[in-house]
Amino acid sequence: MKILFIGGTGNISAACSRLAIKKGWELHLLTRGNSIHTPTGAHILKVDINDITRVKELLKGHYFDTVVNWVAFGPDDIQRDYELFQDKTDQYIFISSASCYQKPLSHPIITESTPLANPFWEYSRLKIACEDKLMSLYRQKGFPITIVRPSLTYDTVIPVPIGGWTEYTIIDRIKKGKRIIIHGDGTSLWTITHASDFAAGFIGLIGHQQAIGQSFHITSDELLTWNQIYEAVALTTGKKAEVVYIPSDYLGKFDEHLRGSLLGDKSVSTIFDNSKIRRFVPEFNPVIRFKDGIRNTIKWFEEDPERMIVNDKTDKFMDTIISSYTNS
Repeated sequence: MKILFIGGTGNISAACSRLAIKKGWELHLLTRGNSIHTPTGAHILKVDINDITRVKELLKGHYFDTVVNWVAFGPDDIQRDYELFQDKTDQYIFISSASCYQKPLSHPIITESTPLANPFWEYSRLKIACEDKLMSLYRQKGFPITIVRPSLTYDTVIPVPIGGWTEYTIIDRIKKGKRIIIHGDGTSLWTITHASDFAAGFIGLIGHQQAIGQSFHITSDELLTWNQIYEAVALTTGKKAEVVYIPSDYLGKFDEHLRGSLLGDKSVSTIFDNSKIRRFVPEFNPVIRFKDGIRNTIKWFEEDPERMIVNDKTDKFMDTIISSYTNS
């Protein structure tokens, strides 16, 4: 198998790159080459995907069984990729987002046939526009597409809405006994997926003839409340988190992106039905519990002080919101 990943060194994609190489596939990464997660054994095409002239030069003479774009965020990216790869691959996989599923939900269990509609988050609407563009290209041009919708997936990020992701701020606050924010009352259900579990399902779709024209989400089966998620994060510090519960719509008043991330995604109880990915990829079996996975993630942060980023702006932002809410 000869595969091209556009990206391939990020929080989710690096695990997929490692697994592809482990399987003995010939993996090419089209990347700007700035990541510390570039896997050993990959062939690097160092270029910005938007430098079309240079990309065409590097792709000359190549044909790929599958092309995966990990970093497409709007329909213009899809049109560019169609023009680049329409005659260079047997399968094009687009990484969409489970946040595309309708908010609010009309049914509590999400399947791939759940409608796509998100009035709260532009990010999700752009991903939906990408999917619409791809399905049109599939129907009208025969472009061999597969759509994959990850939910909140982690490995080298801390998957909490405020003070986490590439920051260490949330851990620093817990260690210092400073109050942290949980949106809502912490009882809504969520699913957090480790990148290694995601990779096991994703790799099974590569080169899968019956996956053409299909969409899939790939998530853990572990359902946790946000209280349990933050409890697991706090356990990695040996401290008990001092929590302030604040409604999501109140939090959204302070930051438009946070409003989209919460009201358009994380504040809604979400239960994913993974029967479709299991039907196509029977070996998919997520096994990493969040309390174990997040311990390894925090250990990774703490192995290098440069990763332990405490963002003063985020720290003050949290203090401002807490003060405003508790004094209102």
